Amino acid sequence: MPSKFLDEARDPLIIAEGWMKDGKDVAIATVVETWGSAPRPVGSHLVIDAEGTFHGSVSGGCVEGAVISEALEVIGSGQAKMLEFGVADETAWQVGLSCGGRIRVYVERLG
Repeated sequence: MPSKFLDEARDPLIIAEGWMKDGKDVAIATVVETWGSAPRPVGSHLVIDAEGTFHGSVSGGCVEGAVISEALEVIGSGQAKMLEFGVADETAWQVGLSCGGRIRVYVERLG
């Protein structure tokens, strides 16, 4: 069984807090809604800093690149975004969300 320390070391929210304490600009992406066969459950997090460093997952890898790109815009503008990816969406196929589901991801700047 993993130790509490290891769990905390991998928790995206704790990592985001540490990055902010280090003076980094940080955004967090959160799965807020899913339909059908979604790769990650509601509440899953991906944290991103202004350099594009990231930790966590909102899609098991299939749309992370697009979410990271949007998060960098959110860090720059301060304007939160709601993103949606699904098999009916051409963008979803381009980024690899072919699992038959749809996800809605909220991206916001922290701090």
